[in-house]
This record gives sequence, structure tokens and C-alpha cells, in this order.
Amino acid sequence: MVIELQRLYRETWTDGLIFIKGVLLCRSIELRWVNNERNVSCVPEGVYPVAIIQHPKFGECLQVSGVKGRSGILVHVANDAQKELRGCIAPVFSLEWERKRFVFQNGSKLYHRESEE
Repeated sequence: MVIELQRLYRETWTDGLIFIKGVLLCRSIELRWVNNERNVSCVPEGVYPVAIIQHPKFGECLQVSGVKGRSGILVHVANDAQKELRGCIAPVFSLEWERKRFVFQNGSKLYHRESEE
């Protein structure tokens, strides 16, 4: 299976879209772009192979491969990119504006349902 990542780079974080076979799976949130540096940068835009794995900390998630100079990249549930992501991708299924800030819902149930196919 492969995913396509599209990006909107912001000053302190990265908004993204994840597609499978040309169909939008979900939005995503990641760390800001820092020249693709391991553990501190988002993943570059592109098409990447993924595998469903069982991770000891995050449970069932996607492992992304084929990112030049990087390894160990996961798509896993997270609520705060700055605190919980180290170069990984967090799926976002709901985005709301509340009190002058965005509130993200990670939607782990939908993520697992989509992963079963």
C-alpha cells in the first residue's frame, strides 16, 4: 500500500492531506519543515510505501518507508504535534475553531476502521 502526502507548510507546524489511491483518507498534522531532519521535521511531500504494524507504544499504526535519509516514521494518533511527534505524522479527522485556536480530534476509531481494509 502507498500513501500520498500533500502539505501546507506553516511557521510552527505542517498541515497535510493523506491520500490512498487518489482518495482523501484524512488530514494530518506534523512538526514544521526543518530540512527533513530526523526527529524534528515533517516528512516531505510525496508518495511513500506504508505497512500496517503493531507498535509497542502506539498500537496499530502505519510505518512509512522510502523517505530519503529517514527511518522509523509512523502515522499514529497524537493530540499535540509539538509534544507527541518526533518526525511522525498524526491523522486528524476533525478540525474546529475554538477560542482563537484550532482544536484537533485524532479520530483513532476511524483510523483503525480504515486500516482494516
